[in-house]
Amino acid sequence: MKTYISAFLMVFFMAFSVHAQIDRSKQPQPGPAPKIDLKSPQEFTLKNGMKVMVVENHKLPRVSFSLTIDNKPETEGAKAGVSSLVGSMMGNGTTSISKEKFNEEIDFLGARLSFNSSGAYASALSQYSDRILELMADAAMHPLLVEEEFKKEKERLIEGLKSQEKSVDAVAGRVGNALSYGINHPYGEFISTETVNNVTFQDISAFYEENFNPNNAYLVVVGDVDFKTIKSQVEKRFGNSTKSVNVQTNVPDATPNVQYTQINFVDMPNAVQSNILLTNNVNLKMNHPDYHAVLIANKILGGGFGSYLNMNLREKHAYTYGARSGVDADKYVGRFTASTAVRNMVTDSAVVQTLKEINRIKNEPVEAEALRNAKAKYVGDFVLALESPQTVARYALNIKLNNLPKDFYETFLQKINAVTAEDVKRVANTYFKPENARIVVVGKGADVLENLEKTGIPILYFDTYANPVDKPKFSKPLPDGVTTATVLESYFKAVGGKEKAKAVKSVWTTANVTIEGAPFSPVGEMKAMTPNKTSMEMSIDGMGVIMKQKFNGTTGYTEQQGNKMDLTEEQIKDQKASHTIFPELYYEPSALSLESMISIDGSDAYKIKVTENGKDSFRYYDAKTGYLVRVEKTIEAQGQSFTSVEDYGNYSPVKEMMYPYSMSVTTGPQVIKMNVTNHRVNEGVMKADFN
Repeated sequence: MKTYISAFLMVFFMAFSVHAQIDRSKQPQPGPAPKIDLKSPQEFTLKNGMKVMVVENHKLPRVSFSLTIDNKPETEGAKAGVSSLVGSMMGNGTTSISKEKFNEEIDFLGARLSFNSSGAYASALSQYSDRILELMADAAMHPLLVEEEFKKEKERLIEGLKSQEKSVDAVAGRVGNALSYGINHPYGEFISTETVNNVTFQDISAFYEENFNPNNAYLVVVGDVDFKTIKSQVEKRFGNSTKSVNVQTNVPDATPNVQYTQINFVDMPNAVQSNILLTNNVNLKMNHPDYHAVLIANKILGGGFGSYLNMNLREKHAYTYGARSGVDADKYVGRFTASTAVRNMVTDSAVVQTLKEINRIKNEPVEAEALRNAKAKYVGDFVLALESPQTVARYALNIKLNNLPKDFYETFLQKINAVTAEDVKRVANTYFKPENARIVVVGKGADVLENLEKTGIPILYFDTYANPVDKPKFSKPLPDGVTTATVLESYFKAVGGKEKAKAVKSVWTTANVTIEGAPFSPVGEMKAMTPNKTSMEMSIDGMGVIMKQKFNGTTGYTEQQGNKMDLTEEQIKDQKASHTIFPELYYEPSALSLESMISIDGSDAYKIKVTENGKDSFRYYDAKTGYLVRVEKTIEAQGQSFTSVEDYGNYSPVKEMMYPYSMSVTTGPQVIKMNVTNHRVNEGVMKADFN
C-alpha cells in the first residue's frame, strides 16, 4: 500500500504548492487616506427592549438583517456543548412551518438565513424583505426544537469531535484557550464527547428560553429599505417577543499570565509538524486610546505577508508557510498571540526566532517604510470592507456594544495615520509580553523535545485536554529475542503468509477520499503491479478525473486539470528502486534496523528504520497483531521537504490475505483520509493502465 499513498501525495502537493509560487512580496504604493462618510443609523427600540438600527443604502436592491443577542458569556460546565447544539438546531423550521418547507422557501426567494446560539443573519432582495424578516422572526421566536433533530445534531457533534482527536490544529486551539483563560472561563472551556453526552433535550429548551430573547437583542438592518416601512415591519414581526427573567451572571476572571516565559508542551506522536502558539492575556478594549496603535504594531509584527514574523520564519529561514500574530480587544479579557506551524526539526529554532522578532519590535524603532506600509494596508482593507453590508452592520453594532464614540469609524483612518513609531514601540512593550507568555507547542515529542530543552526555556507538560502530566516517555525496552527478522515474520503471519504475499502480482483499490478543508470528496482509484508499476487517478462526480499519476516502470508523469508534468530524474530513480506490493518481501537485511518500541494510539509498536536509495523511512508494526500500522518518511515537492505520516487500520481479508481498509495521511497541516471500498487482487489490472 506504500506506493499508492506516495502517488497520491505527489499529485496533491503539486496542486497545493501552486499557491506557494505567487509573489506576494510587493506591497501596493500607499495613497492618501480617503474621507470616510459612514451613514449614522436611524434607531428605535421596541417595547420588549430590542434595539433596532437601520442604515439605508439604495445602491443595490438588497437588504440584510443581523440579529445579535449580547448576553454575557457563561460557562456550561459538565454540559459544555449545549449552546453549540442550540445554534445548530435553530433556523431549521418553526412550530408552524416544517423544516423542508422552511428551507425550500428560503431557496425559492434566493435568500440566506443562518442562526447561531446568540443571533442570526438574513439577506435577500429588498422586494422580499418583509417575508425574509418574517421567516427570521418566526424561527427566532418559535423555533422547531424537536427531540429527533436534537439526537441527529448530537450525533453529528460527537462525530466531529472524534474526527478531531488526531488533529494537531484542533488540540492546539483547545489547549491554547484552556491554558490562556482557564477551563472555568467561558473562553477557555471546551466541548468534549463526555460533556455532549451529558446534554439532554430539556437542556436545549432551557438554554433557548433563558438566552434567546429580546432582553439584550440588537437588530441591524442595512440596505435598500425605507425607514418608516421597515420600522413598521420590525414592530409587527418582533414586537410580540417577550422579555424573560434576567439571570444575573458574572464573567469569571481569566487565568492570570504566567510569571516567566515557559513552554507548555503537548505530545502528539502522529504530528508531522509542530504547532506553536505564544500567548498572553491583555487588558485592551476598543475604546482604549491605545487601540489604533496596537493594530498598527500588530500589523508590523505579524499581521501580514511582509511582517517581521513572516519574513523571518517563512522568507528568511523557510521554516513554515506562514507566521502570524493577533491582538483581540475584548470587553472581558483580551489576548495577544503569535503563531505558526513548522517542521519538526526546526521547532526549537522557530520558538527562538519568534521571541527574537517580538523583542525586536519592543526594543528597536520601527522603520518609516514598514510603518507607512502598515498604514496603507489598513486604509485599503478598511475601504474595501465598507462594500459589504455585513461590515456596515458590524460597525454600527460595535459602537453600541463597545461603548464607542459615534464617530469612531468616521475618524478611524485619521487615528491610524496618526500612529507614530514611538507609539508602536510603546504599545508593543505594554501588550506584547513574552516575559509573561506561555509558548504552547503541540508536536511529536520524540522528535522535538531534546532540542526544545536546549533553548533553556522551562518546559511544562500537558495532555491534549490541558491537564498537567509528567514528561512523556517515547520508547520502551525491547523484549528479549525481538529482531527485525522476527517483526517481519509476525507481519507476514498476520497478513496471510509470505508465500501468498509473493503470489500477489497486482492490486486494484478504490477508495472514498476526504481532504480536510476541501469542499469536495473525490474518489481514488489506485493500481499497482509488481515490481514497481503504479497508477493513481482522482475523480469527482460531474468533473471526471481531476488528478492522475502514472509510472510504467521506466517513465512516468503527473497530471492535474490538463497540466501534465513528467516525473523528475530523482522521482523516477525512487520509483524504480521501490516495490509496490508487500515491499517487506524485498528488503535487504542490511537496510533494516530495529529502533525501538513505542506507543501508537495506546498500543505498542515496533519501529524499524528502512534505508533505501540513500533515504531513510520508518515503518511501525503492531507488537500484538503484527500488522503494519504506520509509515513515516520525507517527501520532496517544489523544492521543499515534508514529513508525511501514513496510518493504516481496519485490516480485512481479500483472497486469504489481509489488507487495510482505512488509511490516513498527515503532511504538514493537511490530513487526507481514505476509506477503501474495494481491493481487487490479481484481477483487472493490465500493463496499459500505467501508460
